[in-house]
Amino acid sequence: MTIDALQTESPGVASGSRPAGVWATSVRNRGVVAGALFVLFIAAIGVLAPLLGTLDPAEINPAFRNKKPGMERTMRADDGTETRMVHRFGTDTLGRDVYSRTLYGARVSLLIGVTVAVISVFVGLVVGLIAGYVRWLDGFIMRIMDGLMAIPAILLAMGVVSLTRGAGLLAVIIAIVIPEIPRVVRLVRSIVLSIREEPYVEAAITVGTPTVLLLIRHVLPNTVAPLIVQGTFICASAILIEAILSFLGIGIPSETPTWGNIMAEGRSLFRVYPHNIFYPGVFLALTILAINMLGDGLRDALDPRFAKRL
Repeated sequence: MTIDALQTESPGVASGSRPAGVWATSVRNRGVVAGALFVLFIAAIGVLAPLLGTLDPAEINPAFRNKKPGMERTMRADDGTETRMVHRFGTDTLGRDVYSRTLYGARVSLLIGVTVAVISVFVGLVVGLIAGYVRWLDGFIMRIMDGLMAIPAILLAMGVVSLTRGAGLLAVIIAIVIPEIPRVVRLVRSIVLSIREEPYVEAAITVGTPTVLLLIRHVLPNTVAPLIVQGTFICASAILIEAILSFLGIGIPSETPTWGNIMAEGRSLFRVYPHNIFYPGVFLALTILAINMLGDGLRDALDPRFAKRL
């Protein structure tokens, strides 16, 4: 067998039938279909929130505080016309419409989840490739990663947010990204360590292939499938951590509705007005469940060991 043949036999480079096989396996998995459809539904809600929302989510009306779901109100415009509005999910302690705030909360929560997943995967991929391939940097990088992983993710995120002058969207994203990066680094590093001893990698080194080109052509393709799955779990974890931070009052301010701060503002009167927590809580739980179902299904489809069982 020639060196050129060895170079083209990288198992990470999928054949032409592989995408079709992954698609067929994913479609047969009801969990993937259900999870994907619900995630798309939540994404559509977030994008169309200005059209679906009945009222401005930041509009305060003390006269309509803590109204139960289904309460109707009449709004009079400047020209004298009247419009009947329905508070489908009721109102909170400041008279704001919980339905509109929940819809806008989907936009923020998904934005944070996707952004954290993309940044964590990208940074973790780069650092993991370096740690796994450059032997003399491996120990130094992994000791830093081990130190970060020794701190619980929520505590580390709380510490990072506390160091900022004011909790905002960017601060929350950075606070959630930092504890997620080490998990991606360890995943990528383990893949690189197992691949760099393969014959096709050794053949590429023998013919003098530049390190960057070798990583891109032979190592990087093997990390795509695991990182896609890991990214879905990071997205779900980020949404949950953001909700926890907002619920504790150190996340995004209430002027920007998120599922976490909506529930935080309603917890004091939960027994009397449970709708302030129930509706955003249901959206939060179902979204995380759907993303995890999607991740499990993608793992089954992308991993041949699981795909054979389906």
